[in-house]
Amino acid sequence: MSDKLKAEVGRAVCQHVKSGMRLGIGTGSTAEAFVHALAEKVDQGLQIVGVPTSERTANLCEELGIPLTTLEETPELDLTIDGADEIDPEFSLIKGGGGALLREKIVAAASKTMYVIADESKLVDKLGAFALPIEVNSFGLAATRLAIKKNARNFDLQDTINIRMVEDKVFISDGGHCILDASFGLIHNAHALDMALLSIPGVVQHGLFINMAVKVFVAGKNGVKILEREK
Repeated sequence: MSDKLKAEVGRAVCQHVKSGMRLGIGTGSTAEAFVHALAEKVDQGLQIVGVPTSERTANLCEELGIPLTTLEETPELDLTIDGADEIDPEFSLIKGGGGALLREKIVAAASKTMYVIADESKLVDKLGAFALPIEVNSFGLAATRLAIKKNARNFDLQDTINIRMVEDKVFISDGGHCILDASFGLIHNAHALDMALLSIPGVVQHGLFINMAVKVFVAGKNGVKILEREK
């Protein structure tokens, strides 16, 4: 998505933020566009407090003067606004391409509502073209990876699972864990896969976000449209 579209969708979702809200503030380039739009509103007098989903987001919010809190201080939030890597017709998501999936999911789960901001390319018929990030404990990593491979075969999925690396070093999340990027191919039963992955002891969390998002703000060449999940 172009910077112009990111800014446009960031401003659009910002219109739904009201004074007094406790916000979950997402991670990624599209979420950062929202952060910049939010900072402008705060400068104009909007009174909110935010919980960032990553150290990167926290640093940007502090730089732009957005008031922050923590889930320890504010354990219940009104709204989380975040991006996504894929969105299916039921608003199930794949998230975590930036490696912040654990914090993103904790913050989203603590919120009454979740809005997603994205461009049209993120809308898919079925999840899985984008590799699913899986946050895992470094202890027993090989055993955990093998268990995920076995699960993949049980679901008739591809079992290419790579440890995320950055500049020849293992990527470590803000939570201190490793990330496995699972190229499963199209996922036909995301709900069942969700539970199966979480049953593996070494899996801390994964990037399937199911039954969380209620609205998606989609940026395209004709502007921003708002999609709402059917109840």
